[in-house]
Amino acid sequence: MPNLVLVSFLLGLSFALACNAATYLVGDTSGWDISTNIDWWAQDKTFAVGDLLLFLYSPSHSLDEVTKDGFGSCNTSNVLRTFMTGNTTVLLISPGSRYFVCGNKLHCLGGLRLHVHVQGNQANSPVAAPQAQPQPQPRGSTQPSFKNNNPVLISAGFLDRGRIQV
Repeated sequence: MPNLVLVSFLLGLSFALACNAATYLVGDTSGWDISTNIDWWAQDKTFAVGDLLLFLYSPSHSLDEVTKDGFGSCNTSNVLRTFMTGNTTVLLISPGSRYFVCGNKLHCLGGLRLHVHVQGNQANSPVAAPQAQPQPQPRGSTQPSFKNNNPVLISAGFLDRGRIQV
């Protein structure tokens, strides 16, 4: 029964935060893999309470949440949580640091690890000052690219075995 209460609470919390939440596919299309430069992927991301991290990985990998000490040394002897499904969604429910590593120490030492600093709830963030209007571009100039590294915003949905359903 306590597990049902916890699951219900987390599900309710995820619905409450979904309007402002972002879903990040860790490693983008390469996923949670030794060939992915996870540090480079994470460097321009801002994570907030309510955001979701979606880890997609093959059976040759796993995902362990560890302490700061475990992260620094790739030590998985005292993990906080272990995932081995190949499709793991992690809800960021509180501000602070979270640490994830591959359960294979050689993969972790090779860079398959992620430190996420979670900022406070987006709804409580101060409103940014208005930005200056862009200047008109002269004819024939190169138009700016609309490609960016912003997360996919979701407004409603639920998780079914780690997949977002709407």
